[in-house]
Amino acid sequence: MLGILVSATLALFSCGGSDSEAGKVVISGNLQNAPEGLVVLSQYTDSRPKVLDTLEIESNGDFTYEFDSIGTPTFYELNLYGQRVVKLALYKENVDVKFNFSDPASLQIEGSQDSKEMLKLETLMDSYQGQVNQLNEKYYEAMSKNDAEVIRQIQMDAMNLEAQQVVKVKEMIESMGDSFASLAAVGLLNPQNDFPFLDALVTKLNENYPGTVAIMQMKQQLDEMRALAVGQVAPDIVLPDPSGKTTKLSDLKGKYVLIDFWAAWCKPCRQENPNVVRLYNQYNSKGFEVFGVSLDRSREDWVKAIADDRLTWTQVSDLQYFNSAAAVLYQIQAIPATYLVDPDGKIIAKDLRGPSLEAKLAELFD
Repeated sequence: MLGILVSATLALFSCGGSDSEAGKVVISGNLQNAPEGLVVLSQYTDSRPKVLDTLEIESNGDFTYEFDSIGTPTFYELNLYGQRVVKLALYKENVDVKFNFSDPASLQIEGSQDSKEMLKLETLMDSYQGQVNQLNEKYYEAMSKNDAEVIRQIQMDAMNLEAQQVVKVKEMIESMGDSFASLAAVGLLNPQNDFPFLDALVTKLNENYPGTVAIMQMKQQLDEMRALAVGQVAPDIVLPDPSGKTTKLSDLKGKYVLIDFWAAWCKPCRQENPNVVRLYNQYNSKGFEVFGVSLDRSREDWVKAIADDRLTWTQVSDLQYFNSAAAVLYQIQAIPATYLVDPDGKIIAKDLRGPSLEAKLAELFD
């Protein structure tokens, strides 16, 4: 549901509190009422953890693991007997982990402030997932009854829940200050919609920890997206319409324009078309336009779909599939895909369709 900019578990620099002695970092703790099995320590060096070692657990539940040094802030995880995973963010601070398997809420993390932030983030995500699961149950029930009105309301509730979660994630990132644990939360935001926030965060991290590979990679990704970020002027599209006449997106400047990337062969696109037709008829007189960009390869299929779906707005295509000049310009990897442009030609929203498109247009025109 939420997009991912980059793996949140890459090694990054951080600020710390009390330093560990002589550069060493110690993981210690106590596990009570533990089952049979192993406690495995892994390190995130890429998108997946790499096993480092198996920890020895004493008869009273105590354990200790010592790093000679951690040269750069790094994310780790403790897999406790395959029943609980504890995420850790370590650099110069020792960390102490306590957990009682008879009480799922008993996890305590002391010492490393970065690791404490990771626990707060996990708690936030667990709460969100619980709410998502409840909505999913209601959705499947409504689907089984073919209750269109309830399905529509659930979709709106899901959209509102996601929007609220984005706000909470941003608030948590801001509360973390200079903690490199904020990078674990970055993956919970959609760079398409939250570009300014992520851009500011990565800029700050890059200033604090210049030359850090993972931060530089994130900065590069954002730089590549910058031209298509919300707030930027939408690049002009110049392509032929079905009659062969050269048509420009910029010809529609002065109106709110939905740039709609679609194709006759795209089933989700065709399923969305009636919704766009309805909203176009409702808001066109108020200044709403649609600029359809087809990724078809066959002119016949393209023209037939326009007629069958009763698409009366501007349509263009060079019939080059995903090699279309417009698709390359707008970095389109899948369709349907949309960009909403304001009367000044600036991008104000992306990937709106269904309830989210209807809500945005109601906000603008009603």
